[in-house]
Amino acid sequence: MQDIINNLPKLAKDKHKENKTFFTKLKKKTPKQLDYLMQELHDQEFKRTDCLTCANCCKTTGPLFTDKDVERIAKHFKMKPSQFIDQFLRIDEDNDYVLQSVPCTFLGADNYCSIYDVRPKACREFPHTDRKKFQQISNLTLKNVEICPAAFNIVEEMKKRIAFK
Repeated sequence: MQDIINNLPKLAKDKHKENKTFFTKLKKKTPKQLDYLMQELHDQEFKRTDCLTCANCCKTTGPLFTDKDVERIAKHFKMKPSQFIDQFLRIDEDNDYVLQSVPCTFLGADNYCSIYDVRPKACREFPHTDRKKFQQISNLTLKNVEICPAAFNIVEEMKKRIAFK
């Protein structure tokens, strides 16, 4: 898995132009069954992919924390939301709450998340490949294929299944 993770940025860079063109076409002419196809591709990929052998998302990027995430996780730690924010978060250039540093504070050496049951919405939904109206998040997906081997594989399979004339 580490070899795949190490090669992923180069692979994604090599495919970037092709992927960008594909997503532009996808936005212009969205297949009727796209949501169903994405769910199928997502489910197939995650039968093969074990996130615990990778955790590259947790090691290299940090999620956005919504106010609800902050409240839920602070409650889990028996803290006030303001204490949780002061201890773990910062405000980024988009005025969003993000982790003070990466890798994620809550990631263990075994790739397990210590707050898995109360993790942020962004973590629960990553890599967002089973999201409804998938074509609306193409820019995010272009970034995620650089980080997540599963997202990369899903996009590659998607390009095989959806042929634009």
